Amino acid sequence: MASPILKGIKNIVILALILAVPGFLYYLLTAKGKNRYKPLPIYGPKIVAKTTHKGFHGKRIPDTIYHEVSDFNLTDQDGRPVTLKTFEKKIVIFSFFFSNCPTVCAQVNSNLDSLAKGYQKNKLIQFVSVTVDPDRDTPGALKKYAAQYGLSSNKWSFLTGDTTNIYRLARQGLLVNALKSGPGKDDFIYSDKVIMVDASRRIRGYYSGTSVTDMQRLDDEIRVQITEELRKVETPEM
Repeated sequence: MASPILKGIKNIVILALILAVPGFLYYLLTAKGKNRYKPLPIYGPKIVAKTTHKGFHGKRIPDTIYHEVSDFNLTDQDGRPVTLKTFEKKIVIFSFFFSNCPTVCAQVNSNLDSLAKGYQKNKLIQFVSVTVDPDRDTPGALKKYAAQYGLSSNKWSFLTGDTTNIYRLARQGLLVNALKSGPGKDDFIYSDKVIMVDASRRIRGYYSGTSVTDMQRLDDEIRVQITEELRKVETPEM
């Protein structure tokens, strides 16, 4: 049996590790105010501006103007008008679907349901699913559809509206396909991609909504983006 002295030393070492590890991890993330984690990429077209900002050691760096998701006017399952301003200062997880979709939509929304429930208490995260079939997916129809997931519109919004707004949001804003492809009631072409948009309206990730692996990556990258958004609050740009 170990002596009381050895037991005491062992306990001290364990306690020291418990106290040191969180501090070490915090140091790795902050490194005395310097960002040491790798931020997510920013998707879409971009241009180099004529303006500059000060980088490390006082070096002037050209500013980059990134693609931003344009505003829209839609309606949620509760009949409330929704614009991008509704989700101001939030990370928004977008997807497209229609309630009469027989297979793919159900799989995507099932995966999103599991993910959304994990962020149910996090006010920084909003899930938004936009129908590509607004003729049938009225607010009332979406209210009934959303009920199966048990989340309020404050966490998961199901949006409808006119096709001009919907298809423009998809193609010009989120840079994915969404359109009516034929005369049949279920003839739609739309992306199964889930798109993460940051609080500055920039696209930060694309994920296959039917892939468990991609959904796990989305979960991981949401946490990375949360860190970035919180750092913006702590260290606002000058």
